[in-house]
Amino acid sequence: MKMNKVMALVAALTMVFSITACGSNNTPSKNAEPAPSTNATIEPGATSEEVANPELQPEEGATLTVWESKEERSFTDEMAKQFEEKYGVPVKVEEVQATDQVTKLTQDGPSGLAADIVMFPHDNLGRAAEAGLLLTNEALAKETIANNTPASIQGVTFNGELYGYPRAAETYALFYNKEILKEAPKSFDDVIEFSKTFTDKSKNRYGIMWEPGNLYFNYPFIATGGGYIFGDNGTNKEDIGINSDGALVGLQTYVKLKAALPIKSADITPDIKRSLFNAGDVAMDITGPWELAGYKKALGDKLGIAPIPTIDGKPAISLSGIKAWYVNSFTQYPNAAQLFAEFASTKEAQLLLNEKVGSIPTNNEALASDQIKSDPFVSGFAQQVINSQPMPTIPEMGNVWSPVNAAFPEIWDNGKDPKEAMDKAVQQIKDLNGGATK
Repeated sequence: MKMNKVMALVAALTMVFSITACGSNNTPSKNAEPAPSTNATIEPGATSEEVANPELQPEEGATLTVWESKEERSFTDEMAKQFEEKYGVPVKVEEVQATDQVTKLTQDGPSGLAADIVMFPHDNLGRAAEAGLLLTNEALAKETIANNTPASIQGVTFNGELYGYPRAAETYALFYNKEILKEAPKSFDDVIEFSKTFTDKSKNRYGIMWEPGNLYFNYPFIATGGGYIFGDNGTNKEDIGINSDGALVGLQTYVKLKAALPIKSADITPDIKRSLFNAGDVAMDITGPWELAGYKKALGDKLGIAPIPTIDGKPAISLSGIKAWYVNSFTQYPNAAQLFAEFASTKEAQLLLNEKVGSIPTNNEALASDQIKSDPFVSGFAQQVINSQPMPTIPEMGNVWSPVNAAFPEIWDNGKDPKEAMDKAVQQIKDLNGGATK
């Protein structure tokens, strides 16, 4: 596989560190030009060390606007206050939902109406980067890569260029009822053995539930044995690995789990799963942090969260989403904007975000902190994040969901051979990719 420059830098720093908007621009300009991608100023007579590591300073008179979701605004309000105290740069926070920010940036960026710093899930990165809406993260790249997990760096990288400043990761994990299970099963083989004595279809009672027709939750059965969606860290649309030898090995475990959950995939919805788990009729549920508040309320101290069980002795690899800051390429204050993005994604910032909304850090030191390790709920997700892979950011990812989400029910419901089902899905994806690029 081709090693791009960001991944090469990740590899180098792994050995060294042992890693296991337009700024408050209230006067719109219809002719706004993107800011230069390298923004540190090198003074005449600077030493070689200073040239290699120029210190970023905010522009004189800089003011910033940041877009933030309503749910996480309290965190960014605090970051804005601290940033102004440190750098003397006023920061205005505006509420824009994370999933809406790229669309709004597309509309408002070139006209000078958008925020200087935006925040969105990494699967929107390809669209924003291809449209030229973002500055690359160059001046602070070494710090960003050294301080964060490799998976989060991969998530905020597109076409070999680092764009983002990771601040949180999201993946799914194993929720379990401690009244039924004293400890979480270590392997899916253990899940199957437990379910032999607990699952009773006539009583609508099951050892485990997840959405067996959904690639997102089934990715561990693809990736843990060596399969993948796209090759070259999710960037090569010509290399599709859902039908690779490694994927087919993991899918053997997927097929065996039908004994623990003997119902049709379409009969398992989030609402059904939630109701059964809350009532104690499902012992384990593979789902994400969005269920945490409701499950804590229903089960209280009986709720446990652990990493996904191992597959063939290997830690299960889940799909993850990376939330990150990005700098608007049309900002009038690129230095100040980059400084804020870095300032609001440090170890301390990520721990504050966790404190306020329960997020999972991407910062290595934050993940290893007592604050995270001592949280019985977040720690389970944090352990799983370490064994996660970010969703591919290339536009062709949109062509994957429908074919693969049709293949899994064929295997689960109808007993179709996994290789045959996945071979068909791969051909459908290739056909869609070909049509998309004509």
